[in-house]
Amino acid sequence: MATSPTVLAGASPSSSPAAVSAPATAPIAAPAPAKVPVIPLLISVAAGVVIATLGVGGGVYYLARTGRLPMQGMAAQKTEAIALSTTHAMALEPLLVNLADAGGSSYLRVSLTLRVADVVEKKGAKTEGEKNKDDKTADDGVAAVRDTVLTVLGRETADGLLAADGKERLKTELKTALAEHNAGLKVKDVFFTDFLVQR
Repeated sequence: MATSPTVLAGASPSSSPAAVSAPATAPIAAPAPAKVPVIPLLISVAAGVVIATLGVGGGVYYLARTGRLPMQGMAAQKTEAIALSTTHAMALEPLLVNLADAGGSSYLRVSLTLRVADVVEKKGAKTEGEKNKDDKTADDGVAAVRDTVLTVLGRETADGLLAADGKERLKTELKTALAEHNAGLKVKDVFFTDFLVQR
């Protein structure tokens, strides 16, 4: 083969073989900076904040519930509220009372239940003698309560009891009288379980 340059069809005869074989070099543009997706980034940051907050809140809740986190102010308030709210029911046997009406023929049959605050006792074991003494004191307490209730009911009239606010007024009078005459007894509420006025 000959070493002479051959002219290709469509090529200019003035172009040299070096010119044909070498590609034209154009300036290369710099690559565009990568775009960071903003919305997924904000969502992941918000999710991280929520997860961290829940983790810290859960830890504080666990420590507070188990008593490992000292919260002295709240603990003192809880024990005071619990100590003051313990009550028991004292049911009285049905009472039959003549009312203070002019004719003297009206009477009231009533059954009461009192909600009484419990007495906070000191720690320590009681002997048998002390328990018997407490039972006797409780019986005396019921007798004193019945006496006070009978005294208040004996001053009432049938019209006063049958009025719209008669029972509520009577409850208030009973609580006041029981507080005055039975100082050791803290009556929280009075419930009528049977209430009959006969004229």
